[in-house]
Amino acid sequence: MKEQTPTIHNAAKKGEIARTVLMPGDPLRAKYIAETFLEQPRLVSDIRNMYCYTGRFEGREVSVMASGMGVGSMSIYSYELFHFYDVESIIRVGSAGGLHPSLKLKDIVVAMAVSTDSNYALHLELPGYLSPCGDYSLIAKAAEYGRKHGLSVRVGPVMSGEGFYYSEEWNRKWAGIGMLAVEMESAALYINAMEAGKKAVALCTISDLMFSGEACTARERQESFDDMIRMGLSMAEG
Repeated sequence: MKEQTPTIHNAAKKGEIARTVLMPGDPLRAKYIAETFLEQPRLVSDIRNMYCYTGRFEGREVSVMASGMGVGSMSIYSYELFHFYDVESIIRVGSAGGLHPSLKLKDIVVAMAVSTDSNYALHLELPGYLSPCGDYSLIAKAAEYGRKHGLSVRVGPVMSGEGFYYSEEWNRKWAGIGMLAVEMESAALYINAMEAGKKAVALCTISDLMFSGEACTARERQESFDDMIRMGLSMAEG
């Protein structure tokens, strides 16, 4: 079989990406994670400035790669990681808007299942509707890390919107059915992981509350995101 790496989206060669990958949406956050938390990080891809680094965290090899924004971008990068680079686990580390009234700024939501208005799963041609779910072992690790470190962690369903700008009525309908938060990438990640028989979990820090207008300051975002990043890195299987 012809070697499929590098790809048109990823300059890394086979073996240059670890079995566990942390995926923030923002390429600059991928760079920050690599330079702040990884030992001897090396840049293995920068096509379209979608940075991918590989280094070590507490003795385990781990990579960090940006997914970009939205279902479309996540669908490309996570698919290639699972299918072409032998990645076993992807841990999304991103932000989300809080929908549930019990949520506070800086809470970490662990997405157990994801609803979406995207039609991405239709390419699988299933005889029904797929319910994209995260990997239980990773979800359990995240919850346990939160307990040990005194973090405010909630596990439950999230809404993965294909767009960014929605009406308040749209948000309230999803809140009314029990969604904890709204974001843009987890549905594609979970669909790809399920199709590939791999592991995925989405960790999302609540950066703003959709109905009150409250939002984290830049400093608060940085500090709370660091807690989530450490959580994700602690789950790397090496």
